[in-house]
Amino acid sequence: MALRQLGFIDLPAHAKAGGFDHAAVHQPTGRIYVAHTANDAVDVIDIDTQKYVASIPGLTAVAGALVADDGDLVFTSNRGENTIGIFAPSEAPRVDKIGVGVRPNGLAYDRQRARLLSAHVGDPAVAGSCTVSVIDVRARKRIVDLPVAGRTRWTVYDRTADAFYVNIADPPQIVVVNAGDPIGIRRVVPISHAGPHGLDLDVARRRLYCACDAGVLLEIDADSGDVVATEPIGGVPDVVFFNPTLDRMYVAIGEPGVIEVFDTSRLRRHETVATEAGAHTLAFDARRNVVCAFLPATHRAAVYADRA
Repeated sequence: MALRQLGFIDLPAHAKAGGFDHAAVHQPTGRIYVAHTANDAVDVIDIDTQKYVASIPGLTAVAGALVADDGDLVFTSNRGENTIGIFAPSEAPRVDKIGVGVRPNGLAYDRQRARLLSAHVGDPAVAGSCTVSVIDVRARKRIVDLPVAGRTRWTVYDRTADAFYVNIADPPQIVVVNAGDPIGIRRVVPISHAGPHGLDLDVARRRLYCACDAGVLLEIDADSGDVVATEPIGGVPDVVFFNPTLDRMYVAIGEPGVIEVFDTSRLRRHETVATEAGAHTLAFDARRNVVCAFLPATHRAAVYADRA
């Protein structure tokens, strides 16, 4: 077994339907910021003490959190109000909000330019509402909007290619967006499986890992777009994280409620860990090799340590 359970952390009860969504870790402090969609808030967890710390309210239908360690910033995608939030990882922070596209979801950050990409789910009733926006974080200003072919999922930034990768659910594809000027779509990588969803990157080996609703995990050459390997997964995935220290991939699957762990040196399943029905999201602390699964039925975080 790779994942050894350390315990549970109780989180606030849900105020309404919605559960949890994307989470991110502030590495220097070991604090996890998780979107508590049901509460229009981000919950903060201290992973070293395994305790709930506080909640940051006023983030309507928050869908995701992303942390920029070097800039000491936390970003949120606030799907219910078409904004992204920016705040410091401090006690009772002030949240700056910037308007973006329709129903923001995925977030990725280019730290060199301090540019944030916000990927939008859109509204089927609104033509052309599937877009991505790029925000100048220093100026607190949206600078570019780009149309894409369909509903976005997650997104990552690749410092080697100097590009953002954005999963598109339908038509299934990965859109590659120039991070530098002029900002625009560099190319589109077709995906032959339905519903590209979770996405992460092995920068050193130049590999994208794309988990699809069709029940497959794809290993893709980040530079050519070629599929290098394919492995089945046990359901519809959501959040994925790559562990560069151990060459592992963690895939959260809400139904039946598992984390599937893959070795990436040669893509193969290493183990399957039961979580809870509906637990579709994770956090990964790369400094501490800790994985947290967020359990909506019991409003808790399950904490695991990984080991070689």
